[in-house]
Amino acid sequence: MKTTAEPPDSPALVSLTQLLRAATAPPTAAALERGLNELRARYLAGRPGRRDIRRWGLVLVAASCLLAGGALWLFRSQPSPAERPVAVSSVEGGRLLDGGYLAESEGRGVKVQFNEGTEFVLAPGTRGRIRALGVDGAKFAIERGSATFRIVPSPDHQWSVEAGPFVVTVKGTDFTVDWDPSTERLHVSLRRGRVAISGPILSEQLVLRPGQKLSVNLPQAETLITEEQPGPTASAAATNASSSAPLPAPSLPPVSTPSGESQARSTAAASSERGWVKALANGQWDQILADVERDGVAPTLQAVSSAELFALADAARYRRRSDLARAALLAHRRRFPSSPRSTDATFLLGRTEEVAGSTKPQAIRWYDEYLVRAPTGRYAAEALGRKMSLLGELGQSDAARRAADDYLDRFPEGSYAGAARALVRSP
Repeated sequence: MKTTAEPPDSPALVSLTQLLRAATAPPTAAALERGLNELRARYLAGRPGRRDIRRWGLVLVAASCLLAGGALWLFRSQPSPAERPVAVSSVEGGRLLDGGYLAESEGRGVKVQFNEGTEFVLAPGTRGRIRALGVDGAKFAIERGSATFRIVPSPDHQWSVEAGPFVVTVKGTDFTVDWDPSTERLHVSLRRGRVAISGPILSEQLVLRPGQKLSVNLPQAETLITEEQPGPTASAAATNASSSAPLPAPSLPPVSTPSGESQARSTAAASSERGWVKALANGQWDQILADVERDGVAPTLQAVSSAELFALADAARYRRRSDLARAALLAHRRRFPSSPRSTDATFLLGRTEEVAGSTKPQAIRWYDEYLVRAPTGRYAAEALGRKMSLLGELGQSDAARRAADDYLDRFPEGSYAGAARALVRSP
């Protein structure tokens, strides 16, 4: 049977095929449109037969599909606003150096603006650097000095500011961070938004609300939060007076008496409804202290849960209510001796003794107990560093140097490493 040979492919079809095979990347929409127009023109210029019509129809359909696919590829390849990385758009009063360091040039500070509207303002003499920039936001480190941050809120960006061993994590807010490495003091002032601060001597991540100021004295293991009132109203004055008044010293009633049991149960029910853990996370320390004043210290310490005792201890420490903080931590050790929090309470008792100005040997005893119970615990480096510092302050040079050697051996990059090296080198 005689067969009819297929006619050779048209030059236009061969050219299109070779073009697509040789392409190292998908063609642009404009290139595909030009190719499709050329194919249409060649088709209309000739007189195709039935078989040519079928072939040209397939070519046009394929080219149209490639055009649509190329346009879709181009659309998907464009980053959405949320995927665009944060980038520096301008630097005023200085230069951005290698490694992200900001070099001041005019002695009036440095202003850094970012492409999505965020702004950093470094005070004169401040040394800092941009540690990371990306889709998720940016990381900035203050090595010395003060900087103000006005961060545009965005659910896709998270910013953080490192100041010594502390980290301030934010979404969108207006705040100032001041860090002095020579005295190891941190100050954070929040004007708008919300920030969370983590670092040594903070038992948990600490959240500030607008108007609050945090001061941390690392060598003295002291944390203080103050709050700016909107106006000198009578109610605000009353609130301040009540929050600064000392609470009565705790004296636990006998648990065996029916009245004591009834009061403890009612207090436990009330505390579960108040939500102290959430109040602590929101910076509402005065609310926790007001609840204690209302219900009484002794029944509260006897009734509330393990987590609530820790929330109370933290709120009392932040407001410099050392007696109440000590009572809450001791109550936790007594009521929940096998809980991991009781081990943490041992360390926090040492801190509380320091803040209260109590005897330094008592603080050292608490730190020693913690190091025995949790030699690799999360507060081990801080406990050993504080012990070393207190021994030096007490004039026990040999014991302080032994603690410094131990610290450098176990925590060579810890926040007390500099002080430990100085002690080891001292005569």
